[in-house]
Amino acid sequence: MADDLQLKPVQPVRAYERVVEQIEDLVMRGQLKPGQRLPSERELTARLGVSRSTVREALRVLESDGVLRSRAGDPRGPEILPFSPATLRKAMTRLARVAELGLGELVQFRMLLDSAASMLAARLATQEQIGAMEAAIEEMEDAVDRGYAAFSEADVAFHDAVARASGSTLIQVLTDVVRGVVLGLIAHKIADSPDSRTLMATSLQHHREVLDAVRQRDGQRAARLARESLYAYYAEYVPEAERPLLRALLDDPDA
Repeated sequence: MADDLQLKPVQPVRAYERVVEQIEDLVMRGQLKPGQRLPSERELTARLGVSRSTVREALRVLESDGVLRSRAGDPRGPEILPFSPATLRKAMTRLARVAELGLGELVQFRMLLDSAASMLAARLATQEQIGAMEAAIEEMEDAVDRGYAAFSEADVAFHDAVARASGSTLIQVLTDVVRGVVLGLIAHKIADSPDSRTLMATSLQHHREVLDAVRQRDGQRAARLARESLYAYYAEYVPEAERPLLRALLDDPDA
């Protein structure tokens, strides 16, 4: 009977990892808030019952993960930092770089996010928020002649305006994170493409259509157009084997 148990080897845990877990747990439970400070290295060493090198390694890991900021010799102790989308973006980029997260899956998730954001924006956006989208479209129009970098900046402003109009903080954060990871992987390919001007012009027209659907308060249409726009913009950069992930989100999956 004992031979049938599904037991797995236990990975040894180093002391600094336990320190990291303790501090992260305190942050997640709200016992350590942004702006608060941990005790000094000397006091942490005494209270945790570990060596100073263990404390320093734990602080190095926590700082690398964006949990805190530590300055050598600061008597006030390490400072807990507020959450930043950059922290999540860094982790997702790391996953993508080691092929744990394919470009197709990332673009698919971005299509889902933009679709939801556009639907909600069509139903919830204020006139001021629609005005921000209109201003971003005007910037995109002007940027076509200035090159991809300027166009991309205006494009980001449009999608940020749509995400804000959705009323969802989670959509705003994830849109920022996923977009940053995707662009970090392929922005250079888009910028160096001989057809970049045509690509920008086509993208601009798609964005105008999304904006029109938002103005008309047509959430379903806005969502569909948002998915189609991102598919048209990114599909050719996604490996062929991963493109079905994107096509599955189109109303016409054979497009």
